[in-house]
Amino acid sequence: MKNFALIGAAGYIAVRHMKAIKETGNNLVAALDKFDSVGIMDSYFPEADFFTEFERFDRHIDKLRHNENKQIDYVSICTPNYLHDSHIRFALKQQADAICEKPLVLNPWNIDALAEVEKETGQKINNILQLRLHPDIIKLKKETENAPEDKIWDIDLTYLTSRGKWYFFSWKGDIQKSGGIATNIGVHFFDILTWIFGEIKESTVHVSDKASAAGFLSLEKANVRWFLSVDYNNIPDKIKKNGQRTYRSITVDGKETELNEGFSDLHTLSYKEILKGNGFGLKDVKPVIKTLYRIRNAEPVGLKGDYHPLLKNKY
Repeated sequence: MKNFALIGAAGYIAVRHMKAIKETGNNLVAALDKFDSVGIMDSYFPEADFFTEFERFDRHIDKLRHNENKQIDYVSICTPNYLHDSHIRFALKQQADAICEKPLVLNPWNIDALAEVEKETGQKINNILQLRLHPDIIKLKKETENAPEDKIWDIDLTYLTSRGKWYFFSWKGDIQKSGGIATNIGVHFFDILTWIFGEIKESTVHVSDKASAAGFLSLEKANVRWFLSVDYNNIPDKIKKNGQRTYRSITVDGKETELNEGFSDLHTLSYKEILKGNGFGLKDVKPVIKTLYRIRNAEPVGLKGDYHPLLKNKY
């Protein structure tokens, strides 16, 4: 049984981490969040110590480090994107490995700096990239690996997930803290695309605002038209009629891989792989961080060239 600490216990995604720690037979020893709405912990680890102030949490973890039975083996990080770098460093300096939500960091050079901290401490950084474990994505990767080497795939990526007005008043609506729409909701999708089809050769951004982003990527083995949005108005009518507020789709050479199912247990599977030493590290995540940085800093060109078909009646 390994001992875990959790930073960001009140967040939406933290529950999946608690569930994963529980289902892999491990123990959550301590948790931190400045918000105290963490009653969900009673369902998983009611005996875990809880803190609302980082200073007290820091002192507690440091004390546990000198206790052989309680020393923290892993720190799970579910905090806002811009805090990941700092909390990863905290974990490693406490002689624990880090398990961090997406995106690992916001800038490519942060990856290089964290690599130095890994060397100094001897600890490991793991990023949750759960879509790489999704059965449909694994199947797609195998298909591309068996295709002719010179084949170029045509892909449409669509991820539309409705959010209310609160989104734009939270840290998620602040590009300096979240990295913007492409980074905040698109990181997993851009990760699997670069993982399967190679790094980017060319990138064009057609639309970029607080609620939506869209563009075109030329990868080593694919051309990708992508559209990401948190605006309910962009959801296709056929999806709205079913009462759904989220639509995920990847169309490869006209064949649709709809990703609306199969997400619930991917965090637990991610933890199982991390505990076996098979987590996704800095080298795995660097290509997508470079891609997102490039998209975030591009000037939108409008509806020119090869743009996503759903943009035509929206912009």
